[in-house]
Amino acid sequence: DSRNGFEEIRGLVEKIVESLNLGENRDQVAVVQYSRDATVNFYLNSYSSKNDVLSSIRTMRHKYGRPLNIGKALAFVRDNVFSSSVGGRSAESVPQYLYIFSGGRSGDDVREPAQSLKENGIKTFSIGTKNADTLEMQTISFTPAHYFHVTNFNNLQSIHPSVESADIVFLLDGSDEMQESERLILDFVREFVNQLEIGPSKVQVALIQYSAEPTADFRLNTYSLKENVMSHLSNVKLKGGFTLNTGVALDYVKNNVLTTSSGSRAQQGVPQILIILRGRKSEDDVLGPVDRLRKAGIALFSVGVNNTDTLEMEQLAHSLRAEYLIKEKSDFPFVKEQLLSAIASHKDTVSPGVGDMARDIVFLIDGSDDVRSKFSAIREFVAKMVDSFDLDQGKDKVAVVQYSNNAELSFNLNTYNTRDDALKHVTSLKPKGGRPQYIGAALQFVRDNVFVSTAGGRHHEGAKQILVVLAGGRSRDSPRGPASMLKAAGVVTFAVGSRMSNSAEMQVISSDPNYTYSIPDFNLDYFNNLDKHLWLNCPRGRDVVFLLDGSDGTRAGFPAMRDFVQRVVETLSVDDNKDRVSVVQYSRDPTVQFYLNTYTTKGEILDTLRDLRHKGGRPLNTGAALQYLRDNVFTVSAGSRRPEGVQQVLILLSGGRSFDSVDAPASALKKLGVLTFAIGTRSSDSRELQNIAHDPSYALSVSEFTDLPSVQQQLQDSVEAAVIDVTPESPTVLGIAKKDIVFLLDGSDGTRNGFPAMRNFVERVVEKLNVGENEDRVSVVQYSRDAEVHFYLKTYTTREEIVDSVRGLRHRGGRPLNTGAALQYVRDNVFTNSSGSRRLQGVPQMLILLNGGRSFDNVDTPASALKQQGIFVIGIGTRSSDIKEMQKISYDPSLALAVSEFTDLPSIQEQLSSVMSTGRDVVFLLDGSDGTRAGFPAMRDFVQRVVETLSVDDNKDRVSVVQYSRDPTVQFYLNTYTTKGEILDTLRDLRHKGGRPLNTGAALQYLRDNVFTVSAGSRRPEGVQQVLILLSGGRSFDSVDAAASALKKLGVLTFAIGTRSSDSRELQNIAHDPSYALSVSEFTDLPSVQQQLQDSVEAAVIDVTPESPTVLVDSAKKDIVFLLDGSDGTRNGFPAMRNFVERVVEKLNVGENKDRVSVVQYSRDAEVHFYLKTYTTREEIVDSVRALQYVRDNVFTNSSGSRRLQGVPQMLILLNGGRSFDNVDTPASALKQQGIFVIGIGTRSSDIKEMQKISYDPSLALAVSEFTDLPSIQEQLSSVMSTVVVRATPVTPTVTGKNLTHFLHSKIMVGGKLNRAKVLFTKSMSASANLIKNTNKQSCQLW
Repeated sequence: DSRNGFEEIRGLVEKIVESLNLGENRDQVAVVQYSRDATVNFYLNSYSSKNDVLSSIRTMRHKYGRPLNIGKALAFVRDNVFSSSVGGRSAESVPQYLYIFSGGRSGDDVREPAQSLKENGIKTFSIGTKNADTLEMQTISFTPAHYFHVTNFNNLQSIHPSVESADIVFLLDGSDEMQESERLILDFVREFVNQLEIGPSKVQVALIQYSAEPTADFRLNTYSLKENVMSHLSNVKLKGGFTLNTGVALDYVKNNVLTTSSGSRAQQGVPQILIILRGRKSEDDVLGPVDRLRKAGIALFSVGVNNTDTLEMEQLAHSLRAEYLIKEKSDFPFVKEQLLSAIASHKDTVSPGVGDMARDIVFLIDGSDDVRSKFSAIREFVAKMVDSFDLDQGKDKVAVVQYSNNAELSFNLNTYNTRDDALKHVTSLKPKGGRPQYIGAALQFVRDNVFVSTAGGRHHEGAKQILVVLAGGRSRDSPRGPASMLKAAGVVTFAVGSRMSNSAEMQVISSDPNYTYSIPDFNLDYFNNLDKHLWLNCPRGRDVVFLLDGSDGTRAGFPAMRDFVQRVVETLSVDDNKDRVSVVQYSRDPTVQFYLNTYTTKGEILDTLRDLRHKGGRPLNTGAALQYLRDNVFTVSAGSRRPEGVQQVLILLSGGRSFDSVDAPASALKKLGVLTFAIGTRSSDSRELQNIAHDPSYALSVSEFTDLPSVQQQLQDSVEAAVIDVTPESPTVLGIAKKDIVFLLDGSDGTRNGFPAMRNFVERVVEKLNVGENEDRVSVVQYSRDAEVHFYLKTYTTREEIVDSVRGLRHRGGRPLNTGAALQYVRDNVFTNSSGSRRLQGVPQMLILLNGGRSFDNVDTPASALKQQGIFVIGIGTRSSDIKEMQKISYDPSLALAVSEFTDLPSIQEQLSSVMSTGRDVVFLLDGSDGTRAGFPAMRDFVQRVVETLSVDDNKDRVSVVQYSRDPTVQFYLNTYTTKGEILDTLRDLRHKGGRPLNTGAALQYLRDNVFTVSAGSRRPEGVQQVLILLSGGRSFDSVDAAASALKKLGVLTFAIGTRSSDSRELQNIAHDPSYALSVSEFTDLPSVQQQLQDSVEAAVIDVTPESPTVLVDSAKKDIVFLLDGSDGTRNGFPAMRNFVERVVEKLNVGENKDRVSVVQYSRDAEVHFYLKTYTTREEIVDSVRALQYVRDNVFTNSSGSRRLQGVPQMLILLNGGRSFDNVDTPASALKQQGIFVIGIGTRSSDIKEMQKISYDPSLALAVSEFTDLPSIQEQLSSVMSTVVVRATPVTPTVTGKNLTHFLHSKIMVGGKLNRAKVLFTKSMSASANLIKNTNKQSCQLW
């Protein structure tokens, strides 16, 4: 096969090379031929010029030989061609690609070398002829979508077609956010154009950039020669800009670029192509411009880069196959080839309309008296929708019915055959009038009189029947029965309600809760996306995956299973591409027999099924198989059409109970929108099957597999009747709060076999993160005897870089396994500022440990140290691990997860995602004063609607409700309820509190002190976002300033919603940001701001800084002195000491009659920076502490403000960085006798025995490695200061150092030797003499 087609293979290779930018520091190419063995024609570094490469290719001769050993050739390329010695640059993160041409089935096994190429990050494209094995080629390819099939090599042109004639406009997002991808984007355009035949009768190209406004780099008729176009492109730079107006740019292209004067040849029938590359969502409307482009016959191809909005991508593209998403830099060449192929095969202009499927669309409009003032908006919306339908070609038909107390037909499905006629009628519609509204009767009318064949309905012809209900109020009758009948008839119903509608009723009417919309006052701005749903959510055909139990226990029943699958496939519509089929067999591991895109005809599928052989093996890991399907089969690359709205169906045939857990993967498939049917035998676990199935009724049972024919009809009926929304999964598992995540991998000898699975697991977790310098950061550490950092938290700033590095990880080996030492290493070397940790900025810190055995050393102390430092540890172990040890290591025993083997890690990925997902703690504060009595039901309904959108049942989100007037009353705390149902039940019974005046300030303070607390269910210390939604109907009687500020400092994201009776400035003061203060006229208008609120909550990113427990939990006033080591040895650590003092002071209740603070610095001598009476506010002290290095020449007064004689507790906090040059015994003893409570904090350079002598009690001598680690003991210091009781010893009026606030009045001595005793004793005498007189016996207790 390859001998006859060798010239064509060589020609395609030449064409690919022609499109590359070859050079030593650019693209490099190698060519290898293979048969029995592989032979290198030339290596990656053999040639540095394109001419030399092309000359070598043109002189190549066919190798000949047999058999065809593809596996051996893949291994050869991996080991000998991609290596650094012959030009491979994987270590420099240069993307690696392999194109393999095959004309037959391999004589050896390809699976291991193919997998190792993927693990090495090499993207393999395979091209096979009819003699090649499709599954084998898909296995070799990076994903199944990277496989291209041709009948023979003479047809290679079909996978790399040339664009013969077209007008192509590139529209580039040139905004600031695209700057980091500038080179990749411009290279993409250059390489794309380089593969085109440029000329006045061939392809013409234009380039437009835009941000706020569009700018033309050159137009279609500017250049007629390729070299001129390429020359211009080589000098292009992105223009920059903050605002992104895609809609304006699209209109500009239509009106100014794709015009005859600018070179357009549309009138000559030349295809008009617009390729838009954009990085984020537009700030203006795109739907109108897109519609105008479609009507003009312009085909729009949408390429999304970086953080693009996927919904807007769908809206922009002229078809679902014209959308391309570039997630990483290695995707650019793949997308370029796909796009070239798509444009080459695009011969016609685009007709208006929204797809190929015939549709019967009925609008059921509320025409009652209640909507009379809003009817014009309803009419305009219907007209806008009808204008987008393809009535002229007969694809779409439309009807309109109005209702109030009865239903009235405006026109039927068969009334109009042209869009203009239908629009003329719609624009003349008048409301029919009447009340009340009977929606149930109206739905029945539509079912019986409109969707029928006599009125133009085409259900029997396979047309999709769609009903759009626009309701302005609650129905007087029940719509439940008629709505159910419409669903049973296959009608897809969208329910659009206003603020006066009942949301629960709208969900009953709609085919799916996701097809329910709330449109305040029928405002057209809210309707923009509905027309996309009308066709995106109407799936054609199904993607059907069979998962067959191939374990040892099903050997006898396997022929019956195979026959059953064949019979089901016989009923599907495969040949017209409506239905697709995949078969996977599993026991311990899953094996794909063929993917959804492997075969395109029913005959091919049935032929493969007839040859299907039983797999065998044990145990039966159904959980792992389900997870495998989710990650590898229900994917676009494997042929799934889920993004196009095609229903995803899984049929499981299982003959026994699963050895692993099925819960998490079954849940993941349900969330993905997969409709799962589980069929088991008497040996199966019926409860397990019900858990797996999408609904318990979809779990079917037979005695033996030979009885499968008895349930076939039941299965088919259920599949036909099922309606399930195919919801694209959100790409990010974790919550929006940024995190620092460290993976600690067991790389000891015992995990050698499991290491690839660990590596894949890390890769999958990282794929779900929102990686960026100011988003999530990741580090990977491997350990055995010692720990080794692969990369730090600050090493990489993109997900792609991390994934590439993870794929390149190698098992390090070694013994013994010292997990304790590794934990300590991570604490001291990775969770640090210098390594990129943002712990001090309050960013949550996570450590994910993957462990395969019991530790040789002790883990207790380092595990405890990590917890004290606030690091959230999740331990994942295998059956070889010590479960008790893993529970000790984990932040909480419940966070110790377990798998049998590392290959089972996918089964807990969903569980890990749930643990890592931060969710939100949402508190509603409701104005329950006398003034809101009338509006309270609307407030209650609003809270219910918001709660409906939260993820409460999986413990991601928690909810609390507090009502207030004069005083606040908690309706329920964050930890009161664990299900959404319980919360909604309580809300329905919520009664208005009443009372006056309205003390909003007191209520906010109450929330801070009593609701946003751990005991009340707040998860703030875990980094969970704290959200407060205030609904207020008036101005506060008390001040809100201090309480609002306190909530902001606590990291609470506050939204304040008021009415016209509220004080707008007060609300802006309360809100976390003035833009989060929303306003409505009355509480009945709250639905109008619900979407705005939800969008703001979703978009908001706020650091949730875990607050240390309040240092002083009692209100007793205290005098606290900080004594800071300012000697030469602490110069580097002094900023950290200063920051530490600042953080402690932030927690004090500073005031003249409250806490007082003094700071003294010493080396050879000591100097007071300020005395206890110098400052009376926390802010003054913090400002002074921040400026310590600038106050060397300040002079202070003698009287320093100590209140020891009044019984106020005296505290000294010493921060010391070295051993004292003089003796500390006597002054330390004198301080204790005087009742001064001394806490000594030292570094590794300090003398621990000396620190214990100085401290009031040896246990109060705290230690850190360096001063930069001081935050790690702040919690411990807080605990010490809040629990110890000190009694003051009676003293006589001597001149020994008794009050450390009266230290020296000399200047700061930052350098010099360290004389601590001199500071503590000698130098204190003169400052203390005037103060200490005739002290009475008294006891002093901290509280």
